[in-house]
Amino acid sequence: MSSKPEEAQAKESKPKRASRKPSRKDQIISLFLSGMGEVEDIAVITGARASYVGSVLQEAGLHSGYFDLYTSTSRPQNVYSKFFANKLGFKDDETARESVVVIERLYRQFEFATDRAGQHHALSMALTMFDRARWTGKAREAEIFRQWLMQRLAESALDDDDDWDEAEGGDDDATDAPETLP
Repeated sequence: MSSKPEEAQAKESKPKRASRKPSRKDQIISLFLSGMGEVEDIAVITGARASYVGSVLQEAGLHSGYFDLYTSTSRPQNVYSKFFANKLGFKDDETARESVVVIERLYRQFEFATDRAGQHHALSMALTMFDRARWTGKAREAEIFRQWLMQRLAESALDDDDDWDEAEGGDDDATDAPETLP
């Protein structure tokens, strides 16, 4: 028969372990609070990816304005972010297609308003979703975003060709123009 006081006494007699090693997250926060402000430097010291360091610091409310491939679309990057926040995904084919519908609708709205920065953000969101899907092994879902991007790039190439033809004006001397500004 065991008695509780004996068990408690046995636990107390065991030597206490040294405190646990700080987590990578704790290290990142500690380095930042000690004055090291560069995400890249903290990443090198902790052996973490810069994207992880950036997200840890943002979650802790210590750093803002860091954006990369893995930054959540719910974090405002610019004035266009709110249109895409929590509306994009690539969980499966259907989710990817629904996301492309959202991106396409917004891209066309920005086009109608001749808001090139908005169109650029839509293209960036599609490229981000493509990369996230492909680098997590979701090739079918990535392909949905890739096809949309390729269609937009093809449209752009056609528009550029028309603009180029107009700029040339059929003059053979236009080909002699320098390719860069002096």
